[in-house]
Amino acid sequence: MKPVAGSEDMLDKTITEDIKAMESRRRNPFMKNGKADVDAYILFVCGFNEFINHDPKPFSQMIDRDMIL
Repeated sequence: MKPVAGSEDMLDKTITEDIKAMESRRRNPFMKNGKADVDAYILFVCGFNEFINHDPKPFSQMIDRDMIL
């Protein structure tokens, strides 16, 4: 099957426009007014560390009469 003439160019143009639109909306959450926001970074790192080091749930064995995969 042959693609319609010019369809690849249109698709490339559409994807390129979408990527440019996404790039224009990109922001760094740790920057405020062009300067690094250390407080925001510390809050993020502390929250992430708390998430990663959470207490594991106690193991409970799964027992079911009809184990269907």
